[in-house]
Amino acid sequence: MSEHDIDHAPGDQEESAHPVAAGVRNYLIGLGLAAVLTVASFWVASGTPLIYSLGVPMALAALAIGQMGVHLAFFLHITTGPDSTNNVLALAFGVLIVGIVIVGSLWIMYHMNMNMGLPSDM
Repeated sequence: MSEHDIDHAPGDQEESAHPVAAGVRNYLIGLGLAAVLTVASFWVASGTPLIYSLGVPMALAALAIGQMGVHLAFFLHITTGPDSTNNVLALAFGVLIVGIVIVGSLWIMYHMNMNMGLPSDM
């Protein structure tokens, strides 16, 4: 019976010779990537001549999405494996709730603005 024939439950950790060293290495890679993306965001926001001034918000948004990806993969361990299904569902539910709160707040503010009467002296 080979090692691949053994049935493993989802979430079981793989046996390796240096599990702590591998975990620390992954965290250090994530820390390095997060630091690079943070420095790049500050560099873009400081007014670099390489990016057209109207493209700065798009560059910052792209760097922010990259930063979120680094945090999800390296620190929160959100992967495509079967063992992180609950984590992905919890993340999706959190995003849904935040989206509902943001869209609802904007909708309420828009309608309050439209329904407010202007003062008579204006």
